[in-house]
Amino acid sequence: MAVYTDVSDDMLADFLAQYEAGTLTSFKGIAEGVENSNYLLHTTGLSYILTLYEKRVDPNDLPFFLGLMEHLSARGLSCPTPIRNRTGETLGELAGRPAALISFLEGMWVRRPSALNCRQLGEAMAQMHVAGQDFAIERPNALSVESWRPLFEQSADDADTVAGGLRQIVRDELDYLEQNWPQDLPQGVIHADLFPDNVFFLSDRLSGLIDFYFACNDALVYDLAICLNAWCFEPDLSFNVTKAKALLVGYSRVRPLEPVEFDALPLLARGAALRFLLTRLHDWLRVPPGALVTPKDPLEYLRKLTFHQSVETSRAYGLDP
Repeated sequence: MAVYTDVSDDMLADFLAQYEAGTLTSFKGIAEGVENSNYLLHTTGLSYILTLYEKRVDPNDLPFFLGLMEHLSARGLSCPTPIRNRTGETLGELAGRPAALISFLEGMWVRRPSALNCRQLGEAMAQMHVAGQDFAIERPNALSVESWRPLFEQSADDADTVAGGLRQIVRDELDYLEQNWPQDLPQGVIHADLFPDNVFFLSDRLSGLIDFYFACNDALVYDLAICLNAWCFEPDLSFNVTKAKALLVGYSRVRPLEPVEFDALPLLARGAALRFLLTRLHDWLRVPPGALVTPKDPLEYLRKLTFHQSVETSRAYGLDP
């Protein structure tokens, strides 16, 4: 979440008049994230998140994102839900951008996840995967392995200014992953961005998943690989086996992994590390002037990639099938 597009009081009042949402009492921009402009709105009725979709988001993908949240919510998953306006639409326009009003989800994200947090995340992720199996719309993963080399070439000339030798490291890794990426894994709707700031807790209870704007169809276990990177490394970037076990145990209680999925985890974790290294590198080199946004360090994911390159099987993480 971030703020790139300013919204005036009058524009916002006109937009809210299209909804049965009460009268606006306050609103403020949300600085976290890098994709869209987001505001927290308080009205005489409830609280909402207002999202303006920036140019990086393909408007053709919005029916998938908004429809998926409605679908998952209807099947019992705790997640934000798009609010329909007086004409029954979930998508409108504000300040020249596609815009949606989304229900506000109570909770906070945890800065230092515990093993208990990881277990609950695994359970919620598996519930999402099961609930998404009958979602009718499909969206290919625009940030899967075939997109990584073209994405990197946009930053390759400047990569070594971020870390010496980074350009060759990435090109070697691309060669390896393109040759070895698995094609036979169970598929479905994945979140693809379940970082700690997209998972809310109330005390020690997971209260919901948010920010579905990278969701797509891909290998289900790739979501777990992303979360091994995002949740199971300590601040010193050492890998926490206890958290990794908790994540997989929680997931398997709802949806047991097939052996082929378990065996693919080290390779998928390498790919997930490279994917976020590349998008962070791209954003690190291109933060718009004056944007209320904090770019994320790509070198964190270089360290994680280096760790995964040393792992030969999932058991080397201390994990059991």
